[in-house]
Amino acid sequence: MAIVSVGLTSLILTFAATKLSGQENATTKDKAATSKNETPFACDRLALKAQARKRHFDELGPALQSMRTAVRELPNGYEFQFPSDPKTIALVAEWAAGERLCCPFFEIELRMEREHGPVWLRLTGREGTKEFTKADFRSWM
Repeated sequence: MAIVSVGLTSLILTFAATKLSGQENATTKDKAATSKNETPFACDRLALKAQARKRHFDELGPALQSMRTAVRELPNGYEFQFPSDPKTIALVAEWAAGERLCCPFFEIELRMEREHGPVWLRLTGREGTKEFTKADFRSWM
């Protein structure tokens, strides 16, 4: 069963990345994330092309905000709970792929609980990430 879940997650993330086609190469972003240079705590909205930016900020963000069922405060960030239906999972994965481009300082984790339990989106990172999240995601809290 775990192998199927991992496969579904990979498929969803691949689909989400495809939705953001025309964006900076993921390999380039991965190399930047592992370098010693850290990006500032600021959203780079220009990391997304106009259509993807509109979808991310004007459609996905508000939709997920309304679907959120719980919030957990963590020592270094926050975790947001969502229903586990396939449509919501796809939206969360698509949002996470876009957020990773515009806010590369986030560590983003998507966790699906067993037995069709809820989906958790975790946003954490280096010192200061929690404060940034609290301010920038005020409407999600």
